[in-house]
Amino acid sequence: MGQLRWLPLLALLLLLRPPGVQSADPIQAFVVPHSHMDVGWVYTVQESMQAYAANVYTSVVEELARGQQRRFIAVEQEFFRLWWDGVASEQQKHQVRQLLEEGRLEFVIGGQVMHDEAVTHLDDQILQLTEGHGFLYETFGIRPQFSWHVDPFGASATTPTLFALAGFNAHLGSRIDYDLKAAMQEARGLQFVWRGSSSLSEQQEIFTHIMDQYSYCTPSHIPFSNRYGSRWGAVMSPAPLGERPAPTAQGVAPVSPQGCDKQFFNASVQFANMDPLLDHINSHAAELGVSVQYATLGDYFRALHALNVTWRVRDHHDFLPYSTEPFQAWTGFYTSRSTLKGLARRASALLYAGESMFTRYMWPAPQGHLDPAWALQQLQQLRWAVSEVQHHDAITGTESPKVRDMYVTHLASGMLGVRKLMASIVLDKLQPQAPTAASSGAGPAGHFTSVYNPLAWTVTTVVTLTVGFPGVRVTDEAGHPVPSQIQNSTETPSAYDLLILTTIPGLSYRHYSIRPTAGAQEGTQEPAATVASMLQFGRRRRRRTSPAGRRLVPVANDCYIVLLDQDTNLMHSIWERQSNRTVRVTQEFLEYHVNGDVKQGPISDNYLFTPGKAAVPAWEAVGMEIMAGQLVTEIRQYFYRNMTAQNYTYAIRSRLTHMPQGHDGELLCHRIEQEYRAGPLELNREAVLRTSTSLNNQQVIYSDNNGYQMQRRPYLSYVNNSIARNYYPMVQSAFMEDDESRLALLSERAHGISSQENGQVEVMLHRRLWNNFDWDLGYNLTLNDTSVVHPVLWLLLGSWSLTAALRQRSAVALQHRPVVLFGDLAGKGSCETLPPNLHLQILSIPGWRYSSNHTEHAQSLRKGHRGEAQADLRRVLLRLHHLYEVGEDPVLSQPVTVNLEAVLQALGSVVAVEERSLTGTWDVGMLHRWSWRTGPGRHRGDTTFPSRPPGGPIITVHPKEIRTFFVHFQQQ
Repeated sequence: MGQLRWLPLLALLLLLRPPGVQSADPIQAFVVPHSHMDVGWVYTVQESMQAYAANVYTSVVEELARGQQRRFIAVEQEFFRLWWDGVASEQQKHQVRQLLEEGRLEFVIGGQVMHDEAVTHLDDQILQLTEGHGFLYETFGIRPQFSWHVDPFGASATTPTLFALAGFNAHLGSRIDYDLKAAMQEARGLQFVWRGSSSLSEQQEIFTHIMDQYSYCTPSHIPFSNRYGSRWGAVMSPAPLGERPAPTAQGVAPVSPQGCDKQFFNASVQFANMDPLLDHINSHAAELGVSVQYATLGDYFRALHALNVTWRVRDHHDFLPYSTEPFQAWTGFYTSRSTLKGLARRASALLYAGESMFTRYMWPAPQGHLDPAWALQQLQQLRWAVSEVQHHDAITGTESPKVRDMYVTHLASGMLGVRKLMASIVLDKLQPQAPTAASSGAGPAGHFTSVYNPLAWTVTTVVTLTVGFPGVRVTDEAGHPVPSQIQNSTETPSAYDLLILTTIPGLSYRHYSIRPTAGAQEGTQEPAATVASMLQFGRRRRRRTSPAGRRLVPVANDCYIVLLDQDTNLMHSIWERQSNRTVRVTQEFLEYHVNGDVKQGPISDNYLFTPGKAAVPAWEAVGMEIMAGQLVTEIRQYFYRNMTAQNYTYAIRSRLTHMPQGHDGELLCHRIEQEYRAGPLELNREAVLRTSTSLNNQQVIYSDNNGYQMQRRPYLSYVNNSIARNYYPMVQSAFMEDDESRLALLSERAHGISSQENGQVEVMLHRRLWNNFDWDLGYNLTLNDTSVVHPVLWLLLGSWSLTAALRQRSAVALQHRPVVLFGDLAGKGSCETLPPNLHLQILSIPGWRYSSNHTEHAQSLRKGHRGEAQADLRRVLLRLHHLYEVGEDPVLSQPVTVNLEAVLQALGSVVAVEERSLTGTWDVGMLHRWSWRTGPGRHRGDTTFPSRPPGGPIITVHPKEIRTFFVHFQQQ
């Protein structure tokens, strides 16, 4: 392909010879060809297949077949599966199988996508890995053993635990803060053994390689790099080895990538340029001090593992936030496209409920007419949609509007399918003896409602329905009156919110008849009284240090008294009953004003948060009304930009629940439920909810990694951009504390969160941005989001011990609230409630067969038995998650032993229990992960899961463990 094309790089490669290496002792370097499928900026999945991805796999397979020395790694199954199912010929499929057999094509990670690490939930990460792994196992009989996470914007400490549980032997990442990467590179510390969980420690560690400052692409200053693949991409980074991750023993150099975003579009150009370069280097290896070979990621890690050297250990801290330059803090995406983040989590919660509902329908034996194949198809569609949106340019909000629209369409379609499945189950299993709207006298305007609890705990909560009548009577299955309340709706004119208090056993239903009433009758609920008028506005004023002279209005339940300042209509303080302590708490909305002109300085966009100065209040007046009811008291605050504004831009709706006598509602009583309204925003505004308290937190907050574990976030001062660089992701929970109390925030979607002053915590709710940066304009990444968002937070205030016991379960309860259905489902008996420290992470009939006998499955594939995989309806996938850390709670942090026969008794008789790897493809007894020497007494070899009794239904789950099982039932 012409000497002029590759000779400039040859001069750069001469720098690779490290000091002290003799010409007769060349360093061995590994070049890993790859193509990163980052097409979310501009392409939908369908467009990318036509314009890009199909050409990558077609040309790569063709070029690999032309040279035995060539290698390639593939990451995301979203694109490969589309090519495999819709483009690849039988000859190409045969070539792929041959290349996999020879080890010249390697799947790394193997999930549906390369998921984001900052704003995704652990459950959704597992789902997308499972979907990809199932396809690879059923199609090729392979199980990925290495992870290649080069592009997520920061790294979570959940990652080593997740990938270790999936069976990976080593992990490669790239994007960490530029200051930290430089320091680690200088200290030759970019390779280490990462122990992500403080509770699991070395049980779930993984060897980790962080790429150097050139990351996975050709350095931008090299003139022959081209991001679009019309010419060849990265080969070897031009830094001396002394500046790159250190060779672990003389003779092995770090991995070097060949590829980048949108490269290998034409693989012939890539390989035709690389082949002569590698040939030339290897023919002069002695004088150059380096020899080079094509490699997969596995080739590199196997060579590294064989050295048997000692590695540093990194503890359970993450690599967040991520900055690339002083004014480029990638913390804006924690909140970008908040509506999409909320929709993705609601879709995940609906899928979770649909999975267990269908499983309960099928076991012990289906008695209706529902087609299981159709049902699994509905679940599969939503599994794929939820998996797809976990991509690091999807749920992050860093895609273009038309790609966002594609994600929304796929999620909405999948959710509709699962709702149809739920409705079909309800219609298929109607109980003739159950009360109906007609038999209970509800009449045509009434409703018969079923409420399904998808959790494996008994839940006491309040569900909200919208009805068209102001007076109602609610009764349960036995015809008894049910505690309820009706009030004017804030969002739907001429409608009413009906609140029903319900207690539901795990994986079970309650049924309610809702009848409109014309007058006062026993059990009738009339609209809740408005005890404060929204026409009375509070005005923004300078804060006073003493409450003297203030007019404070109390709103109380059995756990809290919330005091509201009638002069400002803001919250003033909260008294918590158990600790008998009053904490000053004030909430208000502020906005960061950001620059949109690149000529005037740094800008914010989908990725970046770059405020020029502190946030300013976004309101001048607050209207307030208090809806006092027997069940719930609701505080509604409306924030107006100025005194003459006709419409409010922001709102807070806070609820305190009053528990009737005899109801067990510990979780319900100890939370203040808040729903916010934010938008539409003015241009180049980033909206935050700031909660200012009297807690002495020293600007330290704690926020979670993917809903799995907490990270301590001290405020750090920087020369530039300190506001943005002290923002962190909150996926499910966060808290701040002092020596006496803790204020916890629980969220149903991801947000950015920070403590900019002592006693403060601010949550970014919404962003609307436009700038004239050419790159943003070219990809339409200006985030001109005019939507109104409605995020939800639950607040818990109390002692450390109280909040430690309640926070984890409350966070799961927020993620998986009961599902309201219309109609009735025949009860099969409830499953035994799990202990409060265990979460039923999934109860599902998988869409893939996941053969229990790997040898038989591999032999079947080799014999050509490659028909479409059918689900195995004879078993259930069960995953249990211990919610608590070691030492977090004296009782709840203890290991817990459960009998799966008892837990699953409602599904039938358990005949066998198999423990599997996280994604189900490995029998844990056959999974032997590599171990890496980390100090005296630790030697290279294999490591297995902790020793456990073989089989059997009685299991013990330790703090933070996640255990996955196939459960086989007696056939009916």
